[in-house]
Amino acid sequence: MNLAIFFDPLPEELVPAGAPATVLAGALSAFTGGTFPDWRAADLALIGLDEWRGSAAGEPAGHGANAVRRQLYQLQKGSSPCRLADLGNLRPGLTLEDSYQRLREIIAALLEQGTVAILLGGSHDLDYGQFLAYETLERAVSFATVDARVDMAEPDTSAAPEDTHLRRMLLHAPSFLFNFAQLAHQQYLVAPDVLAALEKLHFETLRVGQIRDDIRQAEPLLRQADFVSFDMAAVRWQDAPGYQPANPFGLTNEEAAKLAWYAGCNDQLTSFGLYGYRPDNDPHGLAAMVQATMLWYFVEGYYYRRRETDFRGPTFLRYAAGLHGPARYAPSHPGGPTDEEEEDGPDRIVFYKSRQTDRWWMEVVNLTGNARRIVPCSYQDYLRAAQGDVPHRWILTQALLG
Repeated sequence: MNLAIFFDPLPEELVPAGAPATVLAGALSAFTGGTFPDWRAADLALIGLDEWRGSAAGEPAGHGANAVRRQLYQLQKGSSPCRLADLGNLRPGLTLEDSYQRLREIIAALLEQGTVAILLGGSHDLDYGQFLAYETLERAVSFATVDARVDMAEPDTSAAPEDTHLRRMLLHAPSFLFNFAQLAHQQYLVAPDVLAALEKLHFETLRVGQIRDDIRQAEPLLRQADFVSFDMAAVRWQDAPGYQPANPFGLTNEEAAKLAWYAGCNDQLTSFGLYGYRPDNDPHGLAAMVQATMLWYFVEGYYYRRRETDFRGPTFLRYAAGLHGPARYAPSHPGGPTDEEEEDGPDRIVFYKSRQTDRWWMEVVNLTGNARRIVPCSYQDYLRAAQGDVPHRWILTQALLG
């Protein structure tokens, strides 16, 4: 697929020739008017977006993605080899729906090649195009959104697409969604019936206050996602004054960078969208630097991935917690489950702990015993099961398995 036809090249001043090899610009393959970068050989591909027809506030002055690039490519690159391509700025379609479809085609092509897409700029409803790309996988997927609000307004004539896009994704038919997580919302900005609807659908939510209390609670939710969309409105205004309307409460810049790191470390995550930045609200470039740092942590997280998928292998410890008794340690066996392990069912919860990263997973078997799924969880979930309590995440996954 010739992706070059969808993109405008970058101004050459964003990626100056002869940049030191120690900075990201020196390790970058970018579309600056010459040859289109070989995105098939890249680990990550950055796509700039300047599509604002889905926003009620209209188009900002200035190109947000370019402002962030100006900061990002001056940062020192990490110790790992970096294969990053910048495809340039996506040309908007004739209509907003055309732009969604362009994103769908481009991200689907990247998915097919195993290249992780980084989407930067534009209004938050562009994650609908990001979402549509996963329909081509022909399997159930999970995703997470980081936003101060839950964008599930009724799609009437008065609601802008950036306020309705989440409803559109959750109600998409045919459904290919397994799970959804809403992170960092502020309860006083969300109607109670919206949160009740998410609970009824057995989706997980994590308020900004809960993240403030213990940000580690967010890690399993991001680790389960195939893709993440992050609205900069989730970050408090004084840390990132680059969106509207202004909000004095929200994530700190450190918390936002930590969430980006968690997303990058996720072995199964294949696209990350950072939306909503308006450079005309950011005269000192503070919000641009916050986003550049978030993307730096995402890239670093990607190269920290450990490909932890072999739960029966020697890199995992296995624990079994009976719903009516104490937890016990049971070693994993590379050759497959033992007879005792074969007895695992809905009356027992099996946990896996990575020896490499100390991350936890939980195996959920549905009540009829004909479906099971291993989902990310926290150490607190294990402690709760060890004390005889059923973790809330286990109950929600049971409902999703049916």
